[in-house]
Amino acid sequence: MTSVPDTAAPARRFRVPPSALVVLVSMAAFMGPFTQTVYTPILPDLGRRFHTSVFVVNLTISLFTVVLAVMQIVYGPLTDRRGRRAVLVPGLVLYAVASVACAFSPSAPALLASRALQAVGIAAGSVVATTVIADLFTGAARGRAMGTFQMLVAMGSVIGPVVGGAVAVHFGFRGIFLLLAAIGVVLALAQMALLPETRPDGMGEPRRMRLADFARILGDARGSAVILLGIVQYYAYYCFLVFLPEILRERYRLTADRTGLAFLPLSLGVVIGSFAGGRLQARFNGPRMLVVTSLLNAASLLLFIFLSGWSLPALLVGGGVFGLLLGLSLPVQTTILADAFVRDRATAIGVYNFGRYLGMAAGPMLGAVLFHRGGVPLLFGFGGLVFAASAWIASRRMALAPTA
Repeated sequence: MTSVPDTAAPARRFRVPPSALVVLVSMAAFMGPFTQTVYTPILPDLGRRFHTSVFVVNLTISLFTVVLAVMQIVYGPLTDRRGRRAVLVPGLVLYAVASVACAFSPSAPALLASRALQAVGIAAGSVVATTVIADLFTGAARGRAMGTFQMLVAMGSVIGPVVGGAVAVHFGFRGIFLLLAAIGVVLALAQMALLPETRPDGMGEPRRMRLADFARILGDARGSAVILLGIVQYYAYYCFLVFLPEILRERYRLTADRTGLAFLPLSLGVVIGSFAGGRLQARFNGPRMLVVTSLLNAASLLLFIFLSGWSLPALLVGGGVFGLLLGLSLPVQTTILADAFVRDRATAIGVYNFGRYLGMAAGPMLGAVLFHRGGVPLLFGFGGLVFAASAWIASRRMALAPTA
């Protein structure tokens, strides 16, 4: 791979600057978490709409997330073999079609099937976006670009409830999914017009997908540490996103639109943290920064247990602190993987995304059991302890990694 340290890597002409391409592909990745959470403010109302149980309602999020996870390990090797643009554009088209199907779903099973198809399409966004950024930049510039990417993607899951609450008030359930379809069409057209193929020249013939490649990534000290933290981190994150509306309604009697606005401190925390994390990793040791921020993130979950019952402002502060610490570590994770796996970069990112999407899927399902048995203390206490243990394990794994 031809590269220039700390700059955009390929010596190619693009229709738009590489920095603009970062935003372009990041918006495709943004739509994954945005689609997961855009209708969380109306989750309590879905059961009544489709005459179904809370379990089935939560399954519309978990099934979407499980399909996203599985497709990561399909799209990763496919992106390494077929190219970045050739995978992303068809995925966005499929996503737009599936979003229309969601809008007109007549029953809960139909909505579940349409959500699964949505996930198949949009799953390409995260793998391709991260891989394109790693293709375009090296060194400190890669870290900064990853920070921008993670900032935009992190905004998806927390802006989702804000937008969803506002749209639901005026246009209802159907309006949310028609909005997603329109965005999918616009993004597909933009990628077709502006995104070039960034797969580096000189890498040889792409290999077929092999189980040995996945085993090698999971067996690598850096790979296993980052993937473990990604799983636990996103489990905790989605416990926030899914159960915060219920906490706010039960304890503070907030309406759907105000519940959406209550996600703003969490959103701002993730955005600020991701932006800062992308720049701080140029000054600090990446693995050490990842472990420290993860330990602090675990502590913030335990802090939230106390703040959530104190007052609404205290609860919002607790969410903001969690989001800030989460954001600080996100760019470091993808940068470590991009640096550690050059030839199979998309495959490594796919395995990482598979793990964190499994964490997202576990949040609503395992979280529902914990929340209804022990409320906020059990839900976030369990998450904090598992988080801390994972950070300790990751620190031991990172110590085994070869130094650059």
